[in-house]
Amino acid sequence: MPEEAMKKTILLAACLSLVAAEAQAISRYDPTRMSCDRVLGLIDREGAVILRYRSPRNPRLTLYDRYVASVEFCDMGEWRSRASVPSADTGSCPVYKCKRPDFERRRFILPFD
Repeated sequence: MPEEAMKKTILLAACLSLVAAEAQAISRYDPTRMSCDRVLGLIDREGAVILRYRSPRNPRLTLYDRYVASVEFCDMGEWRSRASVPSADTGSCPVYKCKRPDFERRRFILPFD
C-alpha cells in the first residue's frame, strides 16, 4: 500500500474513533422507582439521562425527556430550564432540561393609541 494511501487510512480511522467516542448511549431510568436524591445523583454523574414515567393525568401515557446536569450538555442555542419529575419519595423532584427558543411565541405587541 503506498504511503499516501496509508496516511489517509490512518486519518480516516482516527476520525471514526472520535465520532464513536462522541456518540455514547444515554441511560434511561424510571424516576418513580428511586428517591429524588438518587435521580439527582444519576444526572450529576452521567451528565444527561432520559427519565421515563407514567403521566399523572393519564396513566396509559408514558412521558419522557432528556434531563441534564449543566448547560454544557445542551446543544448550541439551547439553555437549561427548570423542570420537575415524580420520584419515589416526592411528587416533584427538581431537575433541569434543555430548551430551544420559541420565536413564534415571542412576538412583541406594540401599544398603539
